[in-house]
Formats: sequence, structure tokens, C-alpha cells
Amino acid sequence: MANPDMYERFLDLHLREGGFVMPNAWDGLSALLLEAAGFEAIGTSSAALASALGRLDGRHAVSLEEHLEHARLLGRLSALPINGDFEDGYGERPADVAATVKAAIEAGLAGIGIEDTSGNPDSPIREFDDAVARVRAAAEVAKGRIMLTGRTDNFIQGRPDLEDTIRRLTAFAEAGADVLYAPYPPNMDSVVAIVKAVAPKPVNVVVSPADGPVTVAELQRAGVVRISTGAALYTRVMGALQQAATQLAHGDIGAATDGMSFSQAHQLIADAQGDGE
Repeated sequence: MANPDMYERFLDLHLREGGFVMPNAWDGLSALLLEAAGFEAIGTSSAALASALGRLDGRHAVSLEEHLEHARLLGRLSALPINGDFEDGYGERPADVAATVKAAIEAGLAGIGIEDTSGNPDSPIREFDDAVARVRAAAEVAKGRIMLTGRTDNFIQGRPDLEDTIRRLTAFAEAGADVLYAPYPPNMDSVVAIVKAVAPKPVNVVVSPADGPVTVAELQRAGVVRISTGAALYTRVMGALQQAATQLAHGDIGAATDGMSFSQAHQLIADAQGDGE
């Protein structure tokens, strides 16, 4: 059910001076570990969720209902505001996107992202007017109930056109998006240009190992309000598993199994369910 308190908490984070980091979880325990580390909101990651389910990341690799249930789980265990990475809004028409936003509100999400991808490999980014209309339809439902992120995937889809990216983000802002987002800008100059173009509305930036030695402080000095991690934490954990599997294959049981104990994981979940006493 809708959760106005989570929306208000999430909104307040975006108004906080200096901004905040919103890491992305992929299952219940990862959400609890991120909460225990002190983060005040978490996001879903459609890429990490698809991989965890053994699917290739792509448009609608995870169904809407699967994504909603996943987000409910993260929120139920962590009691943190959850931002849903809901791809293109699950539908061809603006009305379909509006219905998805309504479903996210009813599921208790605090935020939702809508991107301008098309699913057509020959033309992966939607036409400008179509993309804006979809964000506008989402905003009409979202206003005052869920934080709406308007996202363009130009950079991800091999269209390094900063001018068009800014044109889209400013149009999304005018259409009612609360946060603006263009994943993986090529450099800090692009980040600064995006922040200035959509001000005073907040900007989300995603970071990954490929970004090099960028820091939270550098991004915040550039005016970024929200920093997310996409699938980067998930792949970091999978990298550790890959290393442990290699160690185990070479007979080193101790090195392969060194880490969090199952009793620690059990206790985190028990506490979240109120059974920790």
C-alpha cells in the first residue's frame, strides 16, 4: 500500500545540503547490510535483479510484478525508502507508464525511475516528444506521492550527445520529473553541465569501477545530489564469489569460506523480522 512517510523521508534526503548516496540492493540480505552500514535509502537495479534471476539484462527481462515484489521485499526488510529502477515504465503508451507509477505507489515505493529506451536495437532511444509525453504522464500520477526520476540513456546506448541529453533532461524537468538522470556521463565536465542545466532540480549520477578514482566528495562538489551504484555492488560481490570459487577449486577451503558467518546473516534477517529477541 502507499506509504506517504517513505515518500516524505525520500524527498527530505533530496533537499539535504550536500546530497546523499543511494546504493542499489539485489536481495533481502544486501538491503539489510546496506541499511546496517548507515545508508538512508536504497535503490533497486534492474540489471542486478535480472542477473540474480539468471537472465540477461534488457528491456523487461524482469516483469513488472517481479520488480514490484522485489521492491516490496527490500522495503519490508530494511524499512528504508526504496527507489525503483523501472526501465521504460513497462508499456508502449504514456497511459501504460502512468499505470506503472500508480502500481509503484500502491506497492509503497518512495521513488521510481522512467527512462527513454525503446527496446528497438535499430533506434534504442525514443523520439523526443514520445519520451517527454511518457514522463509527463508519469508525473501527473507521481506528484506528491512518489519521487519521479526522468532518465535518458543516451550515453549507455552509444549516443554521446551532451546537447541532446541536456535537452531531454530539461524537458523531463519541465514535464514534472523531480530528479534527472543520465547514466555514465563521459567526464566531470558533462556532470557539471547537466547539473547546471536542470538546476534547481537534483541530479542522480551512477558510479561504477569503470569510472576510475571518482569520489563521493568530488561528485557532491560538482552539485550532484544523489549518487547510486547500479549493478556495481552486485558485480563486486560476484567477483568475490568468483575468487572464492577459484580458491575452493584449488583446495583452499579456509580462504574460500572466510567472511560473514551464516549466523550473522541469520541474525540480521531475524532482527528485521522482529524475531531477534
